[in-house]
Amino acid sequence: MISALGHVARLARAAFVFAREGVFGVVDPSLVPAPGQLALRMARLIERRGAKSGSRLTRALTRLGPAYLKLGQFLATRPDVIGVAMARDLESLQDRLPPFSQAEAEAVVAAALEKPVADAFANFGPSVAAASIAQVHRGEVEKNGVRRQVAIKVLRPNVATRFRRDLSDFFFVANNAEAHSAEARRLRLVEVINTMSRSVAMEMDLRLEAAALSEMAENTRNDPDFRVPEVDWDRTTHNVLTMEWIDGIALNDHARLAQSKADLPELGRKVIQSFLRHALRDGFFHADMHPGNLFLDGSGRLVAVDFGIMGRLGLKERRFLAEILLGFITRDYRRVAEVHFEAGYVPGHHSVENFAQAIRAIGEPIHNRTAEEISMAKLLTLLLEVTGLFDMQTRPELILLQKTMVVVEGVARSFDPKLDIWTVADPVVREWITENLGPLGRMQGAIAGAGELGRLLASLPAIASRSVAVLEQVETMTRDGLVLAPETVATLACARARQNRWRTIALWIIAVTLLGILWAVSSRLI
Repeated sequence: MISALGHVARLARAAFVFAREGVFGVVDPSLVPAPGQLALRMARLIERRGAKSGSRLTRALTRLGPAYLKLGQFLATRPDVIGVAMARDLESLQDRLPPFSQAEAEAVVAAALEKPVADAFANFGPSVAAASIAQVHRGEVEKNGVRRQVAIKVLRPNVATRFRRDLSDFFFVANNAEAHSAEARRLRLVEVINTMSRSVAMEMDLRLEAAALSEMAENTRNDPDFRVPEVDWDRTTHNVLTMEWIDGIALNDHARLAQSKADLPELGRKVIQSFLRHALRDGFFHADMHPGNLFLDGSGRLVAVDFGIMGRLGLKERRFLAEILLGFITRDYRRVAEVHFEAGYVPGHHSVENFAQAIRAIGEPIHNRTAEEISMAKLLTLLLEVTGLFDMQTRPELILLQKTMVVVEGVARSFDPKLDIWTVADPVVREWITENLGPLGRMQGAIAGAGELGRLLASLPAIASRSVAVLEQVETMTRDGLVLAPETVATLACARARQNRWRTIALWIIAVTLLGILWAVSSRLI
C-alpha cells in the first residue's frame, strides 16, 4: 500500500499543476457530482492569473514531463475517450523538449555500441531535434575511404525509469476509475493505458523502430512515389538508431517547395495514395505522417522518417475499410451496415436496417457537396460516433487509422485545397477490392481456409487429450470441492486487512491535504 501512497502523492502534484494552469476551468461543473464541484471551486482558487484558455491542457502536460506529453499525444488519437473538442486541442501538442547535453549523448552511444564514439562515427554532430524519448544528431560514417551522412537517434538517459513510474500512476487511476464507474468500464480505460504502454515500450527500443523501417522498406520497394531511409544495422542497438540522412525538402517547408517548383497537387495525390496503399495493401502504415516527418527527395519521391508510431490492420480490418469506403462512394448503405455486422463490430441483437438508416444520415449529406468539401477522415469520425449508439466497442486500430487519415488529408489539401479525396482514393480502393474480394481473391481465401482447416484437423487428437484432462479435473473439483490450505486462507485474510487499513490511511491523507489547501487559500483571501 506504500506504492499507493506514492501514486497519490505524484497524482496530487499533477492535479496541482493542472489547477495552476487553469485546466479545471474548462470543466462544466453541472456534469460533476456535488463533492467534485467543491473540488473544482477549490482548484480554481489556485489558478495562475493570466492563464490562456486555448493552451491550458497543453501547457500543463508539457510541464509534467515526457510521459504526460506522450499521454496527451496518445489521447489526441482517442476522441471516443476524451471528446472531439479536447482531442482537437491536443493535436497541436508538440513533442519537443530541450536537448540533453552532447556529452550525455556521446556517453549513451559509446555504451550502446561498446566502443568510443570516434571509432563508430567519422563525425558526431550536435543535436538537430529533441523529443520526449530521444533526440537526433547528424553524423558521418566512413567505409572504404568514402564518407556518407547519417542520422543518429539517441535515447534519453534514464527515460525508461521515468516512464515506468508515470505509467504506473496512469494504471492506478484507470483501475480505480473502472472499479467505480460504468462509463470508465465502457471506455475500457485500463485497455487504453495498456495500449499506450505497449506503444511507448516499442518507441523506447530503437531496434523495433529499425525493424519497422526495414519492414516498410520491403513493402514499398517497388513503389514509384515512396521510400524510407536505409538502416545501418551495425550501428543500431536498443538505445541508438543509425540510418541514412535525408537531404530532401520537409513538407512543412512551403517556401523551399515553392522554390523547387514542385507539382503541389501531384504531391498531395502521392501523400493520400501512399497512405491508403500502405494501410490496405500492406496492413502496416506510418501513424505519425505530419508534414515534419515527410520529405520530398531529389527524384520526386516521398520519404518518411520517425517510425516510432506505426499502425497495423488485419485482413478483416482492411476488408472493413475498403468495403465501407466503396459503400459510401456507391451509396450502398445497406452493405456498409452489413460489413459492420459481418466483422462482429456491432452486436447481433441490433437491427441491420436501423443501423443502415443511421449510416444513411452520414452518407447522404456527402452527396450534396462538391468533391473538395468531402472529408474521408470526417466521414470515419462520424461513423465511429454513430457506431457508439449501437454498442460497438472501441476499436483502437480503426481510431488510429482515422486520426492518421485526418493528418494525411490535412497535408494533402495544404498543397491542393480543391483536392478530390474520393477520386484520388478510388483506384487504390478498387484495386485492393478486385485483388482480394474478386474471384482471384476468393480463390486465395479458399486455399488459405483449407490450410487452416488442415492444421485444425491435425491438432484434434491433442485438443481431445487436453479436453479429457480438464474434464477429469472438473469432475474431481465437483466431487471433493475446491480446498484451500488453512495457511492460504490466513494469508489472504491478512492481506485483505492490510490493504483495507492502508487504503483508509491514504483516504485520510488526501482529505487532510485538501483541507490544508482550502485553509491556505482562505487565509490568503482573508
